[in-house]
Amino acid sequence: MTRHARNCTAGAVYTYHEKKRDAAESGYGTNSHRIGKDSIKGFDCCSLTLQPCRHPMITKDGYLFDKEAIIEYILTKKREYARKMKEYENQKQREQEEDNDKTAIEDLKKLEKFYKIEKNIVSPSSSKSMNNDDSSISNMANGKNKSLPSFWIPSKTPQAKALALNKPDKTIYCPVSGKVLKSKDLIPIKFTEVKDPDDKKSLIVKEARYMCPITHDILSNSVPCAVIKTTGDVITVECLEKIIKKDWINPLDSKKLTENDIIILQRGGTGYAAVNENLEGKHERPVLQA
Repeated sequence: MTRHARNCTAGAVYTYHEKKRDAAESGYGTNSHRIGKDSIKGFDCCSLTLQPCRHPMITKDGYLFDKEAIIEYILTKKREYARKMKEYENQKQREQEEDNDKTAIEDLKKLEKFYKIEKNIVSPSSSKSMNNDDSSISNMANGKNKSLPSFWIPSKTPQAKALALNKPDKTIYCPVSGKVLKSKDLIPIKFTEVKDPDDKKSLIVKEARYMCPITHDILSNSVPCAVIKTTGDVITVECLEKIIKKDWINPLDSKKLTENDIIILQRGGTGYAAVNENLEGKHERPVLQA
């Protein structure tokens, strides 16, 4: 048997390398690549607007929001709940009215049936003759034609039932974590700006904007951060582990701290690259069949 390279033309097996090469050349198969830095939200950016926060606030789970954006989100959810609740109450009212109308119609039918029976009370001989006469009358008499649905007459076309609405949920959930969100649980925080007299750039265009107020380490997406609830300062997790956890005293105001006073700041991410855990993007294409 002759020797072949990767382009085997006499083999009975469609090799992996040949399939991968043909998929790349023909436009079939799934493409995957690592997501770049521009596709990841900054650590100091709002989780809703994806822009640097002017008035940063953090939830109990460590998700960062701009005060204006998160308050507008909560108010929008409350207005949406009020609208849905009004529609639900209108539906309940319509159902109650329909039930009342249905009950009134049933009572009217019972009354008409009673009057009809009262009028038909006759002697046995006359009723016998009447029964003999009625036996020869077809079921088309007195206009009682068989009522069949007609799809070309608008008045007889089947009607779709109205969609039943469920009672709306009053609870507001965090748009990122999906947990219960209350405005009183939002904690205002503050970032410590890097003071460089030689750097005249605007704050928003600087690469190194903020630093840890204790160690003066530069904060970024690659640096895990935490928040001190009592003061709202953003520090590094390394500072938390090496300095604060030794005696649980805040070096900024010398007050006692507990583990509940520390919130880990969730780092930046997007819908398909959540919090730097999955940084691979995929493009689904038709599968190349062997």
